[in-house]
Amino acid sequence: MNEADPSSQALSPEALRELFLATAEGDSARTLAVGGSVILVAVVLWLVRTGRLREEYTPIWMGVAVTLVVVSLRMEWLHAFTRAIGAWTSSSVIFFLGEVFLVTICLNYAVRLSKAGTQLKNLAQEVAILRSRVEELETEGS
Repeated sequence: MNEADPSSQALSPEALRELFLATAEGDSARTLAVGGSVILVAVVLWLVRTGRLREEYTPIWMGVAVTLVVVSLRMEWLHAFTRAIGAWTSSSVIFFLGEVFLVTICLNYAVRLSKAGTQLKNLAQEVAILRSRVEELETEGS
């Protein structure tokens, strides 16, 4: 190994991070990102139109889809955000934000299920009370 050859020396972590952040995406990656984002917008609109996605969820999913379209068209914004939070690669930022989004969605559904469970319990109790009252009235009438 030649010590005078700069390519044989190890890069520092800071230099390696800068190398990761300075590397441009290929055209195929950008095309795939834009295409996938536009398909997501179309799928969300189709799901709303066919009634499979309720209108209350539409702003959330449209916001995600439009954000993905904008970020895939303006990758330098993603790089700036990656630098601002101190991440090494843009892909790790995307996966992290996706994970945060999924945890938020799961928490939202957990809250909704808890509320629905409480409502179901209350309805079952009311039906039981009404059934008992009806049976009581039927025995009085007999």
